[in-house]
Amino acid sequence: MSMAPLISADELKTLLAQPGGRVMVFDCSFDLADPGAGARAHAEAHLPGAVYLNLDADLSAPKTGRNGRHPLPERAAFAQRMAALGMDDDMLAVVYDRNASMYAGRPWWMLRWAGHAAVRVLDGGLQAWQAAGGAVESGPVAPRPAGHFTLRPPLVEMVDYAQLRASLGRGRRLVVDARAADRFRGENETLDPIAGHIPGAANRCFRDNLAADGRFKPAEQLRAEWTALMGGRAPSDLVQQCGSGVSACNNLLALESAGFGGALLYPGSWSEWCAQPGAPVARGA
Repeated sequence: MSMAPLISADELKTLLAQPGGRVMVFDCSFDLADPGAGARAHAEAHLPGAVYLNLDADLSAPKTGRNGRHPLPERAAFAQRMAALGMDDDMLAVVYDRNASMYAGRPWWMLRWAGHAAVRVLDGGLQAWQAAGGAVESGPVAPRPAGHFTLRPPLVEMVDYAQLRASLGRGRRLVVDARAADRFRGENETLDPIAGHIPGAANRCFRDNLAADGRFKPAEQLRAEWTALMGGRAPSDLVQQCGSGVSACNNLLALESAGFGGALLYPGSWSEWCAQPGAPVARGA
């Protein structure tokens, strides 16, 4: 049985209070418009001992102009980075942000991509932690000794540009775009050079997975909403994408929470798709 993808603030407080607990907490806060904002926010307030994971430096490979805004690093390079930060094979990783779990889903997916099943997202992020009376710290976090993090077979699946384009209009596969509706329709595009969406895609903004308090909706509600969108398809027929393979992981989190494991990620997402010569583009609803 797979590990529940979400952890409440109260449950995490209990785990962290246990002597000798094997838990490593990561702050993944970020801001696409201000890449340094996440690190500054972490320095101002973070969970005790939380290590900062930078979306650009720790969770992405260099950009080439054709591979999207946040291309995945090599699996081995990511595993080496986790070990360098102090992550061990027997640790539970807990990831969070202060951005409606927009960024925390990325390391949750990537750790499972590296074969590490013991990873959970703090439901509601830093705000939920503080609302539950959780303590925070400021300033730098002392470096940990290097850990032993073994790269194992991936526990999640993905598709690349060529595979996805070849499958368009064939079979039961459904692409689900996690961006806001206006960007999906091709309006108000400020991050990528071409506006629009992948032809045939459905739109499910990642924020639709969340309640007003920033926590994920109850599993039963997510199950009902996603069942309606899936239209009789299996979770494995779904491909989740967004602008650069980040907020799409929030949709994957919601699906897992609803009991619908097995959906695929298109990591390059729209930023890679629209950079390919001749890639088809759709606009409107």
